[in-house]
Amino acid sequence: MKNIETSVGVIPMREKKEEVEKVEEEEEYIEHRNEMYFFLWKHPEYRILAVGRWIENTAGEVIGNADTYFLHITRGGRCDSVGECLDGWSEQSEEAEEKWETLCKRIEETDGLEQIICDEESFGL
Repeated sequence: MKNIETSVGVIPMREKKEEVEKVEEEEEYIEHRNEMYFFLWKHPEYRILAVGRWIENTAGEVIGNADTYFLHITRGGRCDSVGECLDGWSEQSEEAEEKWETLCKRIEETDGLEQIICDEESFGL
């Protein structure tokens, strides 16, 4: 038999470590605001203003919930419910007061109210 020399060696390898930078992509957000009004079809002079505010990312996805509210008919302040819009307000005629109450009631009974406030310019009831 022939004598064959074999040698086993370990060759140290240097691993080049690449620095991996974490790049956190900052997502941009767009704030939207829509002002609109509800009115009575037969009496369009009876109007209640509403505002919708929401935030979307650049992909157009809504982040969180929309903030919707109404504006008081005389003071213009924020009202979280449509009924608050008439607080402190009184009409001289009973007929006019009934029309305001009718408008408020119809708004309260409207399905998809949040979406309407965010999308429409006006909405007749």
